[in-house]
Amino acid sequence: MQKLPALITFISLAVSIPSAGSSLPRGGSAPDPIYRVGNRCYALGVADPGAPRRLSVTISGSGAAYDFGEKKPRRGTRFLLRPSGLGTYLLFDEEGAYLVAEDGTLLRRSELSSKILEVDDAFESEAEWAFEAIGKSRKRFKLRQLKSGQYLTSRGLVDNADAASEVRLFRRKGCRSFPEASLDAKGRVRRTKFKDGSLFGFVDTHSHLLSNLGFGGGGLFHGAPFHPLGVEHALSDCSLFHGEEGRKDLFGFGFDNQDADPGILLFAISTGETPEPNHDTAGWPDFPDWPSTHSSSTHQTQYYRWLQRAYLGGLRLVIQHATSNQIICDLIAGPGTQPVRYSCNDMVAVDRILSETREMEAYVDAQEGGPGQGWFRIVASPAEAREVISDGKLAVVLGIETSNLFDCFLVPSEAYPACTEQTVIDKLDEYHALGVRALFPVHKYDNAFSAGDGQKQIIELGNFIQTGHFSNFTADCDLGVPGGFDSGPAAFPGLDMPRADYFAPPPNDFSGFADDPLGTLSPFLSTLLEPAGTEEVCQAAGLTELGEFLIHQIMQRGMILEVDHLPRRSYRRAYELLAENDYPAAGTHGRNNFGQLYELGGVSTTGFGRCRSPNETATMDDGFQQRIALIEERGGFPAEGFGLDLNGFAGGPGPRFGDQSVCHEPQADPITYPFRSFAGDVKFVEPQLGNRPVDFNTEGMAHIGLLPELIEDVRRDGVTDRELEPLFKSAEGYIRMWEKAEARAAALQP
Repeated sequence: MQKLPALITFISLAVSIPSAGSSLPRGGSAPDPIYRVGNRCYALGVADPGAPRRLSVTISGSGAAYDFGEKKPRRGTRFLLRPSGLGTYLLFDEEGAYLVAEDGTLLRRSELSSKILEVDDAFESEAEWAFEAIGKSRKRFKLRQLKSGQYLTSRGLVDNADAASEVRLFRRKGCRSFPEASLDAKGRVRRTKFKDGSLFGFVDTHSHLLSNLGFGGGGLFHGAPFHPLGVEHALSDCSLFHGEEGRKDLFGFGFDNQDADPGILLFAISTGETPEPNHDTAGWPDFPDWPSTHSSSTHQTQYYRWLQRAYLGGLRLVIQHATSNQIICDLIAGPGTQPVRYSCNDMVAVDRILSETREMEAYVDAQEGGPGQGWFRIVASPAEAREVISDGKLAVVLGIETSNLFDCFLVPSEAYPACTEQTVIDKLDEYHALGVRALFPVHKYDNAFSAGDGQKQIIELGNFIQTGHFSNFTADCDLGVPGGFDSGPAAFPGLDMPRADYFAPPPNDFSGFADDPLGTLSPFLSTLLEPAGTEEVCQAAGLTELGEFLIHQIMQRGMILEVDHLPRRSYRRAYELLAENDYPAAGTHGRNNFGQLYELGGVSTTGFGRCRSPNETATMDDGFQQRIALIEERGGFPAEGFGLDLNGFAGGPGPRFGDQSVCHEPQADPITYPFRSFAGDVKFVEPQLGNRPVDFNTEGMAHIGLLPELIEDVRRDGVTDRELEPLFKSAEGYIRMWEKAEARAAALQP
């Protein structure tokens, strides 16, 4: 995240929260026939218990309901059975409406609501039906409505399964297509290894698939990577949350307009909306404004079909970090600017994101034919990751990146008492059992483990609010480690009052901030409007004793330690601990401690340059090749992947052409279609965003589905396939790091 102007910038705190969860598939464990009917076309025949004949299901003359007639069932209305989860379906008819039930009565609806649109976490759709197979039949079922738990009959719903109708499925053709984003790719994954045995594919080491469930689960970050009711709900119009013309998207406005006059931003916060139109809110199917590399920091960029397109282009490993930020949530939800569905607490969001990542796996499975059939596979060990990638699928690792890890606040309270070593042990055990394998000890704000790295940006204001402590900076920053996010002048020098004791009682009380953000901050407004500092400063504190204990416990479990949000002093101490234990780490924001990371077997990220040199070729990968050379020099495995941070308020690479070009010199060789993947097994055609084409050349990497275009762009610059091999071996490199972590954990057991 870059520096935002004055007070509003504080809304633009960089957040990354982890997703955790181990939920059961929505449909439970059912026989194979339940999954084989998905995305197929059928007519329905309904036989009530004791009835003499099977009835057909057809649209009623008024169109408001369905008739259960006596004509041949196979001549009835055609329904597409669209999976909403494992073993659960939407019955989508040939005219685009749904079979629903309300208060026991069967109805027909052309539009559905959802918990997102209702801003109600308890809302359940009346359109989802669980199919329960009758015996071993592949065509006879009982239908149970998820919302009520009742069973379908021609007369309505009943409670008793024995009184349920027997529904027979008759295969038909000509069903209406269910609304869905296109893949714009043809072929299937075939290449899984290099000749030397290394896994084929690249890693995105830093991803946030479900940021929509952060920040109280409202709409501060809009759009989901999937939705049981389909793309119309996952990527709907955002005006419910961002207001008409996007004027209530205060966080997005502050983040995307970093050069705006601070007075305009203050006015926006005080009134609850921007003075001018902010963005077009329309989503599916027109997408006039979002997603975008330049104006979409608060909109989804990793819808599952876009992620699938990236997978077809070579993505084989994703580290899915749950992310959220309580202070941002309080700022927006407190004044009622945007609605929320649940608590702003970071770990509440983490738990929901982890659970929903499991639901996403089940949803993809459902679209692909049943449990284990999907290309999206959550893994809990490097051995599982190897197996999944060798099988030509995408391995997903669960992680956590949030400020208040395990609710271990710097300042304890009655609700959140001080964390202890036992707290750390219990929480690591709990989240390890949920499948979490990657952890950031700290993110932006001070906590019980370490000082945060929130400096140089308005993040320091968020830290001030969360802890009640003034900033704790020092000019003693020559520590022999590369600077991170806590480098540069203080954004609010008037708030810098260093303290000798990191755990001293806070001098300020912000306990009322969630209820009255502006009123709580008002005594400090004149200080906040003072000019930014000019002297280089960094955090004066580092790892606490509990923080060192946390790192030791992470190492004993073979988990992946993420080090790039540690401030300089914590970063230096962490490397001392890593070196003492010969343990690798992950630097997924690009820090590598001058190569020591690679000596220990760790991984980092680089990426490519964005602009072609008019007089040279193969220049886009100069920085990438320099990084590979450093890795080899330090004895590491020569591979480097991406750390895209998408949905973490980090935009994708910008365009080389057009009015929004990020290049200062004329560019050549734009992407043309079709082109083939690096592996040669998939052909990509011009991508669509719903009803409109998306132009990578003039829009840049608007969403993750355009990763194949980014790689093709580098190839058109003259970078050879051999020079790109380290990218396509980066999944192998990450797994080797993880394997060493597990091996060292075995040696470090007490």
